[in-house]
Amino acid sequence: MTILDEIIAQKRIEVEQRKAETPVSVLEQLPDFKRICLSSRDAVQDLHSTGIIAEFKRKSPSKGIINDQADVVTTTQGYVKSGAAVLSILTDEPFFGGTPADLQAARRANPGTPILRKDFVIDRYQLIEAKAWGADLVLLIAACLTPEEVAELSLQAHDLSLQVLLEVHDEEELDRSLTYNIDLVGVNNRDLKTFTTSIDTSLRLVERIPDSFAKITESGLHNAETMLTLFRAGFDGFLIGEAFMKTDDPAQALANLVTQYSINNTLSI
Repeated sequence: MTILDEIIAQKRIEVEQRKAETPVSVLEQLPDFKRICLSSRDAVQDLHSTGIIAEFKRKSPSKGIINDQADVVTTTQGYVKSGAAVLSILTDEPFFGGTPADLQAARRANPGTPILRKDFVIDRYQLIEAKAWGADLVLLIAACLTPEEVAELSLQAHDLSLQVLLEVHDEEELDRSLTYNIDLVGVNNRDLKTFTTSIDTSLRLVERIPDSFAKITESGLHNAETMLTLFRAGFDGFLIGEAFMKTDDPAQALANLVTQYSINNTLSI
């Protein structure tokens, strides 16, 4: 059993427990369920946007504890002030140390910034949770969903006015999972079997993604030079978490990266 298999097995148990504890009717009464969602796609593709989706993540199966001291409100407000276009908030607790409360706190602290609920979505119930907790964008991971599930969940997300980020790791996942209800396509540079990262994955797949989708590159993004290479290749946005969260001041790390990226981008013109 791979770590992804283990996560999904645990997620199925978790979702059934949450359904029993909090019915859909209760979620639909939460204030944020009626909130008008913000466009993550517009946020990363805006002419003046950094394109950065800045992630709040305490730990991961591959890295262990990354930062268990950071405050979600302070960090996410700092991210936005430093130039983040979108926020990504982990809500998986067993494997990533995230909670629904993190997402809700980030929403209250950053009312004008789109937020991705970063989790392993396998059920419509999780989409309703995402909407009720204040998310604007949900993640569908091709590696743990069938093409039929991607199509169904993406349509259900759109019915809730949520946008969809489809994450793929290779050509096969991209070709079988791409559907018209996707808004952003993310290429994860991390190999799920070895946990090694290489931007060659993004560079290989970028031209296979139609321009009708916003193109996001994920994992292994640590410096401005790499970002510039990927931007020139055709990517609109960059999902970055560990590079920020492993520092004492994640927001300042983002600000430093944005400054260096802007300098490099100007020098390359």
